[in-house]
Amino acid sequence: MYIGLISDTHGVFDARFKEFLAPVDQIWHAGDFGGGMDLAEEIARFKPLTGVAGNCDNHDLRFIHPLHRFFECEGMKILMTHIGGYPGRYDARALKLINEYRPDIFVCGHSHILKVVRDPKRNMLVINPGAAGIQGFHIVRTALRFHIDNGNIHDMEVFELDR
Repeated sequence: MYIGLISDTHGVFDARFKEFLAPVDQIWHAGDFGGGMDLAEEIARFKPLTGVAGNCDNHDLRFIHPLHRFFECEGMKILMTHIGGYPGRYDARALKLINEYRPDIFVCGHSHILKVVRDPKRNMLVINPGAAGIQGFHIVRTALRFHIDNGNIHDMEVFELDR
C-alpha cells in the first residue's frame, strides 16, 4: 500500500501537493482540515481518505472523521489522532490511546513540525507530517509518502514547499 500523509491543511490543498500525492493509493490526514467538510470531500474525491478531526475542525466534520482512529494496514497497527506529541512528551489523551491500542505506527499532527522518530520503549514509529497548509508559524509546508508492505514501512519521501 502506498500512503500519502498530510496534516494541518487549514483549508488549503493545492496542485503542488496533489502532484506529490498523485501516485499514492490513499491519503491519511492527521487533522485540522479547515474549510469544514468541503476540503475533506475534495481530498476524498482525489484519493481514498482516512482522517481524524483536529482541534480546529467543526462538529460536522467530526461525524465523518472522528478524534482518533485505530486500524490495520498491510500487517501494521495504526493509531491516528491530531494532538499526539512525541516519546517522553505525549499528550495525556494520546498516551492513554497508545497504551490501550499498542500501535506499530502512531500518526499525529498539530505541531506543524514534520517529525519521524522511533519510540524504542513502545517499539513504535511516531510520524507527524508537519503542515500542508499556509496558516500557522511554520515556514515550510510538508507532506510525506511511504509504502507499507507485509508489516514493514519503507521508502519514505518528504515533500517540502516554501510557504
